[in-house]
Amino acid sequence: MFRLTISAVLLAGAAPALAETHTIAAGEGAQERLQEALILVQPGDEIVLEAGRYAISDGLSLDVDGVTVRGAGMDGTVLDFTGQQGAGEGLLVTSDNVTLRDFALENPKGDGVKSKGADNIVYHRIRVTWTRGPHPENGAYGIYPVESDGVLVDGAKVTGASDAGIYVGQSNRITVRNSIAEANVAGIEIENSRNALVEHNIATRNTGGILIFDLPGLPVMGGGNVIVANNLVVANDTPNFAPPGNIVAGVRRGTGIMVMANDRVLVENNILSGNPTAPIMVIAYTQEFDDPRYDPYPRNVTVGANLIADGGYDPQLEGAEALLGAFGGELPPLLWDGLGNPATTLRVAPGITGWTLGLTEQGKGLGGAQPALLQNAPRPVDVFFREGIGAPAELDERLGG
Repeated sequence: MFRLTISAVLLAGAAPALAETHTIAAGEGAQERLQEALILVQPGDEIVLEAGRYAISDGLSLDVDGVTVRGAGMDGTVLDFTGQQGAGEGLLVTSDNVTLRDFALENPKGDGVKSKGADNIVYHRIRVTWTRGPHPENGAYGIYPVESDGVLVDGAKVTGASDAGIYVGQSNRITVRNSIAEANVAGIEIENSRNALVEHNIATRNTGGILIFDLPGLPVMGGGNVIVANNLVVANDTPNFAPPGNIVAGVRRGTGIMVMANDRVLVENNILSGNPTAPIMVIAYTQEFDDPRYDPYPRNVTVGANLIADGGYDPQLEGAEALLGAFGGELPPLLWDGLGNPATTLRVAPGITGWTLGLTEQGKGLGGAQPALLQNAPRPVDVFFREGIGAPAELDERLGG
């Protein structure tokens, strides 16, 4: 009997601890209770934020794997960072297999939610809002996963970011879907990343709607294998409010979808309207760089069938009046700067009219532009295999409820 009891005790000691739910209510001391829970939580636990408005004066952080942070809805649970001290992010996540869902962050001094090196992370129905609207002193990014393998952003909404509303950088296996990016400089941005699927989103009232590009000098290089499909990209006409020196400060007001210095990108089945500079833009990186790994030119970009209307009527380009006159008052929907290998840079589906700036040297600006309609006959549209593109399927299993 004694030996059986000892065995039972030892067995119980070896068993994994049961997952716990840590419930936090709004009100006095809520910030301290929340950060304490984020520190003490164990893998598999859930932190539940009850409905209410939480006054947060400092950034929050989570570095425990396998945790869910759940609110009562993006309009029910609001973390209010209006009184935040310093300029850090609202919430920083540095652990794997984390699910963030059903809450909002308002007016963080820096980025909204940043995750760094956090593999298999899920952002589900997260809202980040700067309530004063577009302003250069707003935080740079709303939702900001970087250096991750496995990213799912689903049902999010970001408004007012001074760089990108939804940004994924230097990452692999990414899905951004069912989300709204409104009144940011860049609505949705995929940078130096591979195997990304951007679908069923709304990008509106941004300076630029959806941007896919590579930059030099970053630890992870060589972005590509990106599908941008079935998105509504409309009325991206907000003047650029990025702080001076920011890379997106050069994005032209009225850009719908832009592909820059990326490889194997498919743009198809999107609806684009009211993008006054260019519904679709394919360009090279034009600044000087000294990174030998970097290719500044777009490669293997395919523009398939898209529904395009009411664009190119007020281009923010040098010589805009002359361009409009040459093309009858409205520019064709697809703009290529002319840089790159004509045989491999761009493939266009029948029915998509394009034009080129006719540039011939990277980094020389628009002074040597020779605008003309694209004369090459449409080449066959690439077949993009979706296998391996997008977030791992198991991340969907974490969205139940």
